[in-house]
Amino acid sequence: MTTPPPVSTLARLLPRLYRGGQAYVGVEASLAGLSSAQAVQVPPGAPHSVAGLLAHINWWNAWMLDVIETGAPVPYPKSAADTWPAIQQSGWDQLKAEFYMLLSRIDTHAARPDLQNPVNHEETIGELLADFALHTAHHFGQIIVVRQLIGAWPPPGGGDTW
Repeated sequence: MTTPPPVSTLARLLPRLYRGGQAYVGVEASLAGLSSAQAVQVPPGAPHSVAGLLAHINWWNAWMLDVIETGAPVPYPKSAADTWPAIQQSGWDQLKAEFYMLLSRIDTHAARPDLQNPVNHEETIGELLADFALHTAHHFGQIIVVRQLIGAWPPPGGGDTW
């Protein structure tokens, strides 16, 4: 009987970083119980709604996955504004479904043996995976703040509110 090779620390850590739940409130909890009307609400003085932030996360996560999965360089957008698609209230459920689909696609890449291989100019697969995790976590922090500002926090299952 052979034992499987050990799973690297990075391979164990990355999926937890994408989803949260240990170091920060998980992504599922952060989106739970939010109506489509709340999702598109932009609080006074804030630049984005929860839906706007999630659409931006999805844009970049799809971009990074395209690079990782094709192994080919993909041009950067001409403008940051190109990465902020407009979202209507009717698109909220589809937006969340896309987010979870992108998360399911990223999982298979965390344990790849070729994380040090460059795939996009000088970026390696491992660097893109780390960017995926950090970018998602950064904007989910903003999602929580937007929810607090519109009075939709904590979510039904609770949140870090002590």
